[in-house]
Amino acid sequence: MNVLFITICRMNDISERDIYKDLMRKFRDEGHNVFIAAPVERRYKQSTGLFEQNGVNILEIKTLNLQKSTIFEKGIGTILIEYQFLAAVKKYYSDVKFDLVLYSTPPITFTKVVKAIKKRDAAISYLLLKDILPQNAVDLGLMRKNALIHRFFRAKECALYAVSDHIGCMSPANVDYLSKNNPSINPQIIEVNPNSIEPLKASLTKEEKTKIRLQYGLPVDKSIFIYGGNLGRPQGVDFLIKVLKSNSTNDHAFFVIVGNGTEYPKIKEWFTQNKPINSVLLASVTKAKFERLVQACDIGLIFLDPRFTIPNYPSRLLSYLECSKPILAATDLNTDIGQEAEENGYGLWCESGNLKLYNEKINFIAKNQKLACAMGVAGYHYLQANFTVDKSFSTIMKHMI
Repeated sequence: MNVLFITICRMNDISERDIYKDLMRKFRDEGHNVFIAAPVERRYKQSTGLFEQNGVNILEIKTLNLQKSTIFEKGIGTILIEYQFLAAVKKYYSDVKFDLVLYSTPPITFTKVVKAIKKRDAAISYLLLKDILPQNAVDLGLMRKNALIHRFFRAKECALYAVSDHIGCMSPANVDYLSKNNPSINPQIIEVNPNSIEPLKASLTKEEKTKIRLQYGLPVDKSIFIYGGNLGRPQGVDFLIKVLKSNSTNDHAFFVIVGNGTEYPKIKEWFTQNKPINSVLLASVTKAKFERLVQACDIGLIFLDPRFTIPNYPSRLLSYLECSKPILAATDLNTDIGQEAEENGYGLWCESGNLKLYNEKINFIAKNQKLACAMGVAGYHYLQANFTVDKSFSTIMKHMI
């Protein structure tokens, strides 16, 4: 079977580990021919080109900067990619008849590409719904509901749903939201197909854990909470700063913040001005180094802006569960990531903005290390049962029979 995957994530190294590359390797390892269409943003100063790597065909398409760029460039780039990808796919994959076309959000502007492949090859189309646009922008105050730009992107969103034969959502709350707010979609094509990885069981000796902590200047005698990932508006960085400030004299907890994003300068300024003694800010590190750092810490943190009406489900959760770390989440009331963590015994949750309750949970889990370890084990088992590429692959392939 020939599989085309369309994404705005950079896919230049298929051997790297993330939710998309792991899934593409799974398709390859199951004997399918994998073809990828992905951007190479202008910051890399490369031209559009096709190459083969480890049995996977990767088409890099030159685009504007789509991530970590200005709102203006990101907006224009998101509109243009539909035409850039369509032209490139037609040119470089003209002799390939695709059986399945997979694509993810963001963006919501791949409709013409998907429609062309379906018409040309009679391919099955499958949307991996990772973000619900443009409502997330409305929630964060970046776009006014029913404004011209909102109506434009809402029409694009609906068109993408209409061209999709199947839609895989990250959680039951996402399924419910999509069905409720898009009555034109046949509910039978919507299903749960969450973020997934090829999990690796890794553990550190006590000596290795101590060595890594000392390497980053972390204490060896405190519970260490780690946040890793994007530091942007969706994460509600203002609440994260309040958490750090209110725990500046906490003798039981230490905080490690790793990442980058549009709000990184804000949190960096806070660190520069306040020089906290029990928290540290690190710029983005490689995925391999981050995973080793997570293994040396005790609890994984998840933050989401409380204004969200859409049920986000951050992929960073998988890194924590893979390293057998419990989570402590502060989110909006609509996502079910915290509810699932508490119901399945691998984490704690409260509404973002409730500083008093969140700090109570910090102290509770910091002082109960045996419980934290047990929750981490439960999380790893839950990962194996629900968030593997084997499961995601099977969910998709049942529609190809």
